[in-house]
Amino acid sequence: MKKYLINIVVLTVGLGMGYFIFNSREPAEDKEVQQAETHSVWTCSMHPQIRQSESGACPVCGMDLIPLQDIASETAPGQITLSENAMALAGVQTSVIHSGTSGEHTFTLSGKIAPNEETNAVQTLHFEGRIEKLHINTTGQEIRKGQLLATVYAPQLVSAQQELLTAARMKTTQPALYEAVRKKLKLWKLSDEQILKIEKEGTAIESFPVYSETEGIVTEKMVEEGDYVNKGQPLFKLSNLTTVWGVFDVYTDQISLLKTGREMEVRTLSYPSETFKARITFIDPVMDAAKRTIPVRVVMPNPSKKLKPGMFIEGEVQKSTSENESLTVPKSAVLWTGKRSVVYVKTGEQAPVFELREVTLGKALASHYEVLEGLEAGEEVVTHGTFTVDAAAQLQGKHSMMNRNNANNNKTQELPLSFSTHFEKNFKPLLTPYLELKNHLVASDAQATQAQAKQTLTMLQDRGLEDFTPSE
Repeated sequence: MKKYLINIVVLTVGLGMGYFIFNSREPAEDKEVQQAETHSVWTCSMHPQIRQSESGACPVCGMDLIPLQDIASETAPGQITLSENAMALAGVQTSVIHSGTSGEHTFTLSGKIAPNEETNAVQTLHFEGRIEKLHINTTGQEIRKGQLLATVYAPQLVSAQQELLTAARMKTTQPALYEAVRKKLKLWKLSDEQILKIEKEGTAIESFPVYSETEGIVTEKMVEEGDYVNKGQPLFKLSNLTTVWGVFDVYTDQISLLKTGREMEVRTLSYPSETFKARITFIDPVMDAAKRTIPVRVVMPNPSKKLKPGMFIEGEVQKSTSENESLTVPKSAVLWTGKRSVVYVKTGEQAPVFELREVTLGKALASHYEVLEGLEAGEEVVTHGTFTVDAAAQLQGKHSMMNRNNANNNKTQELPLSFSTHFEKNFKPLLTPYLELKNHLVASDAQATQAQAKQTLTMLQDRGLEDFTPSE
């Protein structure tokens, strides 16, 4: 049963196409013969691509055709008329556009806080040794300059301290040796205070203290107690958050509005009542291929550490005078059709008449597009219900966003297909059983539909048409 139902659907579509191509007509059985002489084009309300010169039933769905003049007014192909009642029901709204009509003197960028890489640092060890004790154990801890980080046992450093104590006792007779030993210890980043302390106490320090050379927040801990560390190996990664970066993702149609040194106001959801001043310091010369955006960076003071890396932010940039004077249209008014952008312009003085207009768009602002061509200041465009107007245009066979060149509304639309001679010769006899199958489907007669489908399928198989391919 399931197999037959699938065949029914396939046959209905395929035979409907053939019926449409060969322009066959089902005889009109209603009482609209006289109306057919008056109306030259009939169409289906569910399938507006159907155009016939006489009344009857839709070859696709079986619904009664309606005269095209009943739904299409005497307007140009690119125009459509809607009644005030239809506009109210569909929620169609219009707005008059002017230069700077958006009222937007700013445009908004989205981004997030990132650490200032210029202030990032790595705390390393300048001699070999084993970590006896770590005094910083977790990431996120704040470190001050000179703070004790760890104690390390370093055999080479113990030997060097012994050399220092020996050279200190002979510094009056061999000052060059004494200075050479001190210099060696300084290369290992021992301070003068530490060297003097060793000389004063007269004993070598076995577990040597390591102090921070910078300040910041620990972003990564890279060692554990008991690890043997080589010379120059990093212990911690630090980030100084007294200044942070604001990194914004800017689309290509907005990048021309920005340049290095331009000021902006930055806001974050964490502190909605506060505004942070910033200035653009860097525009990345390389586009992010994954996001299709260009990173733009600002440096922001952060003395109170309120701004945390990873926070989402918004940057508000003031438009220049020339940018404020550009003609803009709300984004809700624009319909996109691949490379084309169209709007509906209200042209009627008495009745609401809407004209389809192709426009060339420029930069994208917060809720508007800049219009380069296609509109003039003072024109009234549909800003809400644009899809409804376009759908009405499609039903009336008018120009629409998907129907660009249908200038002649009174001619039957034909699909640009051609078929082989074998197909044409054997297909026409199938029109009668197809129409009977369609009638059974419209009548919802499942038993008759199944029987007719079997008969039609047999005829298709006998003629070798159960699987055909249109010719080029």
